[in-house]
Amino acid sequence: MDEIPKSHPRYHSLIIRKKLVDAFRQGIVVPEGLIAHGRGEALDYILGEKTLEPAYNAIEAASALLLTSENPVISVNGNTAALVPRELVELSKITNAKLEVNLFHRTLEREIKIGDLLKSYGADEVLGIGSDASETIPGLESKRRFVSRRGIYSADTVLLALEDGDRTEQLVKMGKNVIAIDLNPFSRTARAAKITIVDNVTRAMPLLIEYCKKLSSRHPSELEEIIRRFDNETNLKMMVKAIRDRLSALSFLEVV
Repeated sequence: MDEIPKSHPRYHSLIIRKKLVDAFRQGIVVPEGLIAHGRGEALDYILGEKTLEPAYNAIEAASALLLTSENPVISVNGNTAALVPRELVELSKITNAKLEVNLFHRTLEREIKIGDLLKSYGADEVLGIGSDASETIPGLESKRRFVSRRGIYSADTVLLALEDGDRTEQLVKMGKNVIAIDLNPFSRTARAAKITIVDNVTRAMPLLIEYCKKLSSRHPSELEEIIRRFDNETNLKMMVKAIRDRLSALSFLEVV
């Protein structure tokens, strides 16, 4: 990271890119993951590269849901493993959530590398590796359909990020609460999830940890009320309005 000066106006963005490229060279991230990140980065520009109020509302509700769930699972792909491995492990410990590797471009080698990476940050167990992913999500044809019986298959709540919409839709059909971290408020994932955090995963994960710590002492009834008050459709509309307002404020850039 030393070659990127901290004075660079795009420092944080360049650090994220470097982490992904390093993880690509290690076999954790696939080329398609780099492309997906570029799409997300473009959307983050529109957000002003900061966490907006609707995202804070979603983070609070997501934290309450994780804390009240009986069998929460955090689904991990290559990009999230590369960008927030420490935070994934910390959040799993705070919420008693299991960690499970789930990949679209799935190979045993990648599964093992991601599992080893999470364990290097303190994870006690990582599900979804090799034969542990012996169950399938009904209605799904991609390799994401393979899940652990002790993890996603039996989970009541699944936290996922940087997701393809078809798996989210099928998880919801299975009766699971899905918490999504997705920079695109228009995506199928964002619209299908129970709670969608429209934010960069590198900002959202530390905030989830902070909110879970803050809410952990609350009575379950208070947490349930936070969840009850939250409406994902309304929150997504608030996010779209925030995006529209920001674009209007930047109208001086309009080409004439």
